[in-house]
Amino acid sequence: MNIKIGTRGSKLALAQTNSVIESLKKSAPEITAEICVIKTSGDVMQDVSLLQIGGQGAFVKEIEEALLTGAIDLAVHSMKDVPGEIPEGLQFAAILKREDVRDVLVSRGRIKMEFMPKGAKIGTGSLRRGAQIKAILPDIEIVPLRGNIDTRLKKIETENLTGVILAAAGMKRLGYVQTITQFLPVELMLPAVGQGALGLQVRKTDRDLAGILSKLDHAPTAVEVAAERSYLRALGGGCRLPIAAYGLIEAQRLTLQGLVAAPNGTHVIRDKVWGGLSEAEELGQKLALMMMEKGGKKLLDLMC
Repeated sequence: MNIKIGTRGSKLALAQTNSVIESLKKSAPEITAEICVIKTSGDVMQDVSLLQIGGQGAFVKEIEEALLTGAIDLAVHSMKDVPGEIPEGLQFAAILKREDVRDVLVSRGRIKMEFMPKGAKIGTGSLRRGAQIKAILPDIEIVPLRGNIDTRLKKIETENLTGVILAAAGMKRLGYVQTITQFLPVELMLPAVGQGALGLQVRKTDRDLAGILSKLDHAPTAVEVAAERSYLRALGGGCRLPIAAYGLIEAQRLTLQGLVAAPNGTHVIRDKVWGGLSEAEELGQKLALMMMEKGGKKLLDLMC
């Protein structure tokens, strides 16, 4: 069986897709794969903020359209880029084992976050990261940043930044660990929904392919991500508000942490719930309700 795999063209996206192909060769040697690079809105329009081109979903919309039309058979997505709702007719056949969920700091002179001077310029294109940094270091200046990992790292010099915040998963997948100044603990910087996880998306009608891909599914990661995405959907999905969540299974118990914040970091709401592994959907909804009652609804009404 020959399949066409759709992905973005960045170095990281191609590395992730090639890792999926290697895993497929081991579990389903009868499959041959062809990579189809698809330019998304997020890739093409790099001179504007993601909010101006639709926010979450800017990196997946065109790939999902190619899947729906039959131009490709499989899409490889970073789950943090996928909106809470996906198009009718598509499904995730597998969620792969998660990489490191944390964010990292890469800084000039290897200055750690706790030693940042007043007025330091930190680059990030993420409202979630910016809000959490401002909450703990209000004197920091957040500089909007777009582009792939290499571009962002270069901007430390070209934009005279003190540092940039990136996802640990991407840095590890590209072999850039040696450039990391500091891994930021989730207690300090709660990750994006689905951060560190890859999803394999197919058409619902492609049952044979879905069955083959299901061998690559990592059940614990799938449960954790399902809880996070349930939380995201319950808060309104693509809202233009800093939203974070982190599900973690330990000793057969699922803990879900969540965060909603004002973009400037002046108001941060954070809480957590826990329960059984079969309660992922319910826990996401429960946590979202708790957050709304603690002031999240007021923030959502103001920003969404």
